[in-house]
Amino acid sequence: MIKSADPKAQYAAHRQAIRDAVDRVLESGQYILGEEVVAFEGEFAAYCGCEHGVGVGNGTDALVVALKALGIGPGDEVITVSHTAVATVIAIALTGASPVLVDIEPAYYTIDPAAAERAVTSRTRAIVPVHLYGQPADMGPIVELARRHRLMIVEDCAQAAGARWHDRKVGSIGDIGCFSFYPTKNLGAIGDGGMAVTNDPTLARTMRSLRQYGWDDDRVSTLPGRNSRLDELQAAILRVKLPHLDRENAARNGIAAAFDKLLAGGPVTAPVRRADATHVFHLYVVETGDRDRLIEALGKEGIEAGIHYPVPVHRQPACAKVLRKGSLSATEHAVGRILTLPMNPHMDGDVIARVGRALGR
Repeated sequence: MIKSADPKAQYAAHRQAIRDAVDRVLESGQYILGEEVVAFEGEFAAYCGCEHGVGVGNGTDALVVALKALGIGPGDEVITVSHTAVATVIAIALTGASPVLVDIEPAYYTIDPAAAERAVTSRTRAIVPVHLYGQPADMGPIVELARRHRLMIVEDCAQAAGARWHDRKVGSIGDIGCFSFYPTKNLGAIGDGGMAVTNDPTLARTMRSLRQYGWDDDRVSTLPGRNSRLDELQAAILRVKLPHLDRENAARNGIAAAFDKLLAGGPVTAPVRRADATHVFHLYVVETGDRDRLIEALGKEGIEAGIHYPVPVHRQPACAKVLRKGSLSATEHAVGRILTLPMNPHMDGDVIARVGRALGR
């Protein structure tokens, strides 16, 4: 079976170095917030073009901690999209704020800045652009919108580690950038993990407190915090993988280019890239009017296809009461047509050819 994502292949590519890193941690006797976490926080923040990194338990917690550090809470509104992993919206709700969902730009699947502009009210405090599938959102008008309305920007970079908007890495453009290291991500742990990066030392200090019970240096809780810590084992594993991330992202782009060539002139529409950005293809998402037939054809050839995401957030029961501003027609159109083809940086030409044959190319 050719899987839509293959974290085991990522492990196999770095097997010995990962095992050595795990042994190093086990022998150290320090398993929570030790030297590995401190080192990885600095290395990953620098990679993103930021001064500070705060490791947490997962990408959702990174968003929660970031929003709370910015003072977001009950009575506030936070603008984001419905076409995203539900975690984006749940994180906003967990702060007590009201998520406000707007539409996407249909070609890129990321937040429509004009729709975001129309959603701003006197209660709006922040905007969460999602760099979906590895494609940066159009951050120019988002930054300008935030300046005009004095909004905070928290970038959801869960699927976009290493992506660039113009000459800047995602995560370094807004006030805080939030990442997930879930095993299938471009930079994946062997378990859960997340990080928030920022250039603001005060925000970094607040997020470090919030991730651990709101403690100060004397372990006195001065804020209503939580328990969300990136552990030493995952930090050590991620330190092994980080130096290879750009090379593996380039491999993803090479595979995407090969898929583009296979799909050219056919009924399946390849992903559109922003001209001013660098896509890192966490997912290779196409559009088709015949999705069920293609899923069946791929399955017969032992190829797993996915849909990211079949049910938009505004139609999920847990989020039925979130606010919606304006039409979500582009979101509704996309969810009926999108299909995710297999993508990992270790796929070879034979696998690409098999996918092409299953698609009738």
